[in-house]
Amino acid sequence: MIKLQVIGNLGKDCLTNTVNGKNVINFNVAHTEKFRDAQGNQKDKTIWVECAYWTDRVGIAPYLKKGTQVYVEGNPEVKTYPKNDGTTGVSLSLRVVNVQLLGTKGSGDGTASPAESYSQQQAPASTHSASTSDISAPIDDLPF
Repeated sequence: MIKLQVIGNLGKDCLTNTVNGKNVINFNVAHTEKFRDAQGNQKDKTIWVECAYWTDRVGIAPYLKKGTQVYVEGNPEVKTYPKNDGTTGVSLSLRVVNVQLLGTKGSGDGTASPAESYSQQQAPASTHSASTSDISAPIDDLPF
């Protein structure tokens, strides 16, 4: 199995569709790396990843807006296509298994929205995640 992990910003709002009775959320993520060329000039290289998240849990869709920073992981697929100039183009797509909201680009106050995670694997019903309001025990009672 090949697994791809990407952290980047959404290029546009997501689209939610139903295909053969199954929900799919389509979005694209841009990852930009900064580097210096041989002459010492700062350059940017942006890689776009087309994402398809097949899930019944479409509750994340309203939060997948242009500029939102996300972490996505899944199985990559490289597609080739003919370009108008006769050359062959290549695109990178990802069948998403897990997506996590990291924040919004340029939120202004320097704070990111709380991280939310959505995955195709369902957690057992008995699992309880603690929130900050659940933590009321003194620090002395830590189990380690």
